[in-house]
Amino acid sequence: MRVVFAGTPEVAVPALDAIAGSDHELVGVVTRPDAPAGRGRKLTESPVAARAAELGVPVLKPDHPRDPEFQAALRDLAPDCCPVVAYGALIPRSALDIPRHGWVNLHFSLLPAWRGAAPVQHSIWAGDEITGATTFRIVEALDAGPTYGLMTEGVRPTDTAGDLLGRLAQGGASLLVATLDGIADGSLEARDQPSEGVSLAPKITVDDARVDWSEPAAATDRRIRACTPGPGAWTTFEDERVKLGPVTPVANAPELAPGALAVGKSEVLVGTSTVPVRLGDVKAFGKKQMPAADWARGARLADGAKFA
Repeated sequence: MRVVFAGTPEVAVPALDAIAGSDHELVGVVTRPDAPAGRGRKLTESPVAARAAELGVPVLKPDHPRDPEFQAALRDLAPDCCPVVAYGALIPRSALDIPRHGWVNLHFSLLPAWRGAAPVQHSIWAGDEITGATTFRIVEALDAGPTYGLMTEGVRPTDTAGDLLGRLAQGGASLLVATLDGIADGSLEARDQPSEGVSLAPKITVDDARVDWSEPAAATDRRIRACTPGPGAWTTFEDERVKLGPVTPVANAPELAPGALAVGKSEVLVGTSTVPVRLGDVKAFGKKQMPAADWARGARLADGAKFA
């Protein structure tokens, strides 16, 4: 089939590469416009745009896929199908109808669970033991279209959202190509999603990423891992924000009040509503990321100090 791939961030690149290496004809790529990045806020193209340029594939960067100029350009490319991974904009009906096999999305959950922008983060935060990826045909309702195929992936006890998303991106790339193969030869038909088991996964905000030390240690651990690497879990110490890497619940440690710090030579423990957690890396305001014990020494912390 003639395909036009749509995607934007780094997580979409494995699928782009898999399609480029498949038997399908990759005739174009759609991605979000260049955006400011880095300290200098220089306009930078998306990872997908950069990879498409390396592959020598034409790139379209519409402000929005409803733009008539974009839709005219897409019609000129005459795609049979548009595979999508993390494109970042809603596709209007007028664009959905252009390819005869529609737009096929690779979504990083087992639909109908975790419809929305942050399925991997919400899966970790909820304590799921199994997640996966699903291919489905895009409709105007959010992630509600009929599905083609799925893959499953275990959620490991120490997985961050970045860890898990990386594995799903690699496995999902093969799933997306297999879905395109099945659509092309007529061996694969989409099936409606079940009406039960629907859950939503809205974008995780910076406010969501603030640690609540009155929660149990297990919930604290999951929140921090779900928010790693972005938007980054945080707390406050002496009215300044401190970013936190993954922590480890410590079952045999002395009891600590929620947010209270216990400073040792090689570790820093923080109290929760259950057992304490051992801090991993810490990044204080204006400082580099460092092990918690190094941060504690530099800040001259002592027992009795407390996170807000």
